[in-house]
Amino acid sequence: MRSTKGIRSLVALVAAAALLAGCGGDRSGSRSGGGTRLSIATGNTTGVYYVLGGGLAEQIGRHLPGYQATAEATGASVENIQRVAKGQSDIAFTLADTAADAIAGKGSFTAPQPIRAIARLYDNYTHVLARTDAGVKSVADLKGKRVSTGSPNSGTEVIALRLLAAAGLDPDKDVTRQALSLPETVQGLKDGTLDALVWSGGLPTSGITDLVAGMGDDVSFVPLDGSLAAMRGAHGEVYAAGTIPKAVYGTPSDVPTIVVPNLLVVNESMDPALAESLTRLLFDHKADLEKVHAAAEDITRDAAPKTDPVPLHDGAKKYFG
Repeated sequence: MRSTKGIRSLVALVAAAALLAGCGGDRSGSRSGGGTRLSIATGNTTGVYYVLGGGLAEQIGRHLPGYQATAEATGASVENIQRVAKGQSDIAFTLADTAADAIAGKGSFTAPQPIRAIARLYDNYTHVLARTDAGVKSVADLKGKRVSTGSPNSGTEVIALRLLAAAGLDPDKDVTRQALSLPETVQGLKDGTLDALVWSGGLPTSGITDLVAGMGDDVSFVPLDGSLAAMRGAHGEVYAAGTIPKAVYGTPSDVPTIVVPNLLVVNESMDPALAESLTRLLFDHKADLEKVHAAAEDITRDAAPKTDPVPLHDGAKKYFG
């Protein structure tokens, strides 16, 4: 049976898409008839970033005098940080592991990036699904398979490549890797042009809900409890054990997985007063964000300042005290 959260999120996705369609296409930080327009870098259109970004844009327009906001579909984490660093976007969703690389100037980044955190948000859950006829029971079984590792320059891609390496696989030699968006990936599994996917997202992700509902027993989740030690050994404690409850996607049992926090980040040069206002808005209007997507229920005042190794913006520091 499909979970109540899943149904709520599917409805929210439609509403958010309609909202974003009316947001216009002004450049980041530009002046428009409604005041200063902020650009929010999100992710794939069937992912949680996109839905919550639409909700955040709506709340900014309603409750931040002099500002309107546009949520932009992107490749997600790596691209989002690059956009904020270059001033192409004002606010961005990102996975904490990608943000840690950005601060250190490693991985996808050749130098430290000028980003600061507004808040830690909810956790992302790593989803690995495979067609049942592919016979995949572990990450190591992906050898020789056609695997979508997510959009180029996404946090999903970062995690997917690390997962494959942790299982002793060379992502460029041992699998036929395809860097596809989530909608393209879901269609590929349905069509049989892909054997498996890796996705990092909140619960539930509507694209995954669609895949499971459409394929039923012809697709299954791959447990990741055997991958955690190698991931932490190579990349640190940003990765933690987690569980996708069976009620989320109607699986026969809970699925052990790997989780990583999400952060909301801005450029270090953002006006502290604006950064403080954005942080306050997250919590003053959290109930409205929860109506957009259930993942917002997991944003907490206690956890929000815990963004290490990404420093909090001075405006966020002022809000949290």
